[in-house]
Amino acid sequence: MWQQPGMNGFTFDADSGDTEVDIAEDADTVGDDTMPDNVTIHFWLPLPAIFDFQACLTYMSRSPFECLYKLEADGINRLVPIGGEIHLIRLTCPTERMMRVELLYGEPFSPEDQDELACYVRDWFDLERNLEPFYQLASADPLLSPLIKSFYGLRLVGIPDLFEALCWAIVGQQVNLTFAYKLKQRLTEVYGDALEWEGNTYRSFPAPERFQEVTLEQLCSLQLTKNKAQTILEVARLIASGQLSRDQLLALKPEAAEHKLTAIRGIGPWTAHYVRMRCLRDQTAFLIGDVGLHNAIKHVAALERKPTVGELQTLFANWRGWEAYATFYLWRVLY
Repeated sequence: MWQQPGMNGFTFDADSGDTEVDIAEDADTVGDDTMPDNVTIHFWLPLPAIFDFQACLTYMSRSPFECLYKLEADGINRLVPIGGEIHLIRLTCPTERMMRVELLYGEPFSPEDQDELACYVRDWFDLERNLEPFYQLASADPLLSPLIKSFYGLRLVGIPDLFEALCWAIVGQQVNLTFAYKLKQRLTEVYGDALEWEGNTYRSFPAPERFQEVTLEQLCSLQLTKNKAQTILEVARLIASGQLSRDQLLALKPEAAEHKLTAIRGIGPWTAHYVRMRCLRDQTAFLIGDVGLHNAIKHVAALERKPTVGELQTLFANWRGWEAYATFYLWRVLY
């Protein structure tokens, strides 16, 4: 059985699910004053059988306006707030079975920080989900079977942070994807943290607390509509005050979580289901009114018109329990 070398000369079993973090003392250099030049801090995460890192990166490259991470030939760099501090991390998959999580900038991790980051990465790429049942279902379905072959190993790339997920869904309401990315870029550039590293600027999405003194007019100056600006400010207030959190929503049944979200002015069923899908990891989330989903079904089913709501309900009844992954793979044909 293949084993990944540990950083201090020992090994751990790639099939064991062990995510113990090791500190590497090797010839790599970080080039940052926060760590000695001869120290690279990284750890390894075991990968599930049905996982293709390049398939995920290809999906994540769909917009040149993405501002929260930078893709390279073999990996992805992202600024992540961990333990109250920003850290620039790099993810690569040198083998099919292991993901390498490397610290490029920031203070060395405490054990608690290591656990937090490992959870973040696993959640981001949905690494703990067993996709075998979905692939078995899809392999017998005339619409999904070609998709799991074309995009084998693609994971439902998530948005672990609730505020970021809500803002992304809010700015994406009834606009095209390009404009939604531009709005997110403006929010991030004006209110988020930034780091200059090796000639590149890395940004993190702003925390809800950052909006406590932001006015409606200031958000509207970014080309947000008044309604969207009001909703973002209200969501920021609720999260910053502790009245709304991801943990609270995860503790509820899906329908109750949706009800809590849609009680917020400016959040309807589409936004709530999007957040259930991308942040809460609810596989029964079903964006039945999504225009992109309608276009994808029209394309893969070779229809002359978009499907009706009734036709979508009938179709998705065959995929019950995996509505979110079915939607995500159908969306993929549009990029």
